Amino acid sequence: MKRRIAALLLALLATQLGSLISPAYACGCGAMIPEGYARIGVERETSVVRFDGRTEQIVMRFVVRGDAPRAAWIMPVPGRATVELGDGEMFRQLTWLTRPEFKTRSYFWPRDQDWPFSSTTGDSVGAALPGAAPSVGVVGREQLGDFDVARLTATDPDALRNWLETNGFKLPDGLAAELKPYVDQKWEYVAVRLAPRQQGKTLTGTLDPLKIRFDSDRLVYPMRLSRLAKTPQSLGLYVLADHRMEPASAIGGAEPKVTFAGEVTPEGGLAALTGGKPAFLTAIDQEFPEPGRISADHELRATAADTPYRKVIYHGELLTVGGIPAWLLTVAAVLVALAAAAFTLRRRRTRTASA
Repeated sequence: MKRRIAALLLALLATQLGSLISPAYACGCGAMIPEGYARIGVERETSVVRFDGRTEQIVMRFVVRGDAPRAAWIMPVPGRATVELGDGEMFRQLTWLTRPEFKTRSYFWPRDQDWPFSSTTGDSVGAALPGAAPSVGVVGREQLGDFDVARLTATDPDALRNWLETNGFKLPDGLAAELKPYVDQKWEYVAVRLAPRQQGKTLTGTLDPLKIRFDSDRLVYPMRLSRLAKTPQSLGLYVLADHRMEPASAIGGAEPKVTFAGEVTPEGGLAALTGGKPAFLTAIDQEFPEPGRISADHELRATAADTPYRKVIYHGELLTVGGIPAWLLTVAAVLVALAAAAFTLRRRRTRTASA
């Protein structure tokens, strides 16, 4: 009885999705599609990538905003993938490991916030569902927290689209064309239905991280589907490898910026990614003001040298001596010297006149 009810609900959901036009959004590693007229946007995407030369692991976490009770997300991968829930604690560890260094830089002359220019004080503020086409294979399906994950193979982009739509994923126009290069390379796909188990809950805030693992002889981060995004995209990558890593090209975005580079000894969830061994961590940020210009997936390579880097934030501090501004002491000393010189000159002139 329960199976029949579940099948009926799924059929109604597929019918509803097929009859409505869904606005599409994309994130840095795949396509995010809300249900019906609902809206969903990826406010922040953070991914941790571990590559040892043979296997790639990607742990991703999304911060989303919108009113969608359900959404779909698809990510192409170059090999057979396993999917499990990731450890959210690793993102806090990475924030700490890559924190900037704060240094004080003294200045001599007063600035806007210093006296006498300002009198203010203080700081500023499992099983396949029916409907699979012959050219689509279901290699696994599982429920992970709020995620319904299907791992697929496909030899035809239209067949993949049809299968996903039949099973409740309404894809935007043009996605089949963007999927074709992956089909030609015989890539596989991780398709995820985001559906909170709590009744009436919408997809908003920080979602549980997902960990995807697959074999690969090169470090690749799928980006091509982000061409479908209608708003500027932001990508943040933490890369754990044997050497400092860099993108081979900007793939149509702004120049990637390294915010941290250095060898680290991971703990907790990060240690599970590296097998408890030290690794070289490279943190990379990149902006895509015009997503339609994205031309390929990111391929990352080792740099010529493992040069460490940590961002330094300087805090300006007025130079003081014994708590008194040095400029004030200097000005006072100059005034005293000038007064003494004037007094001496005056006395000499008085003596000369008397003689």
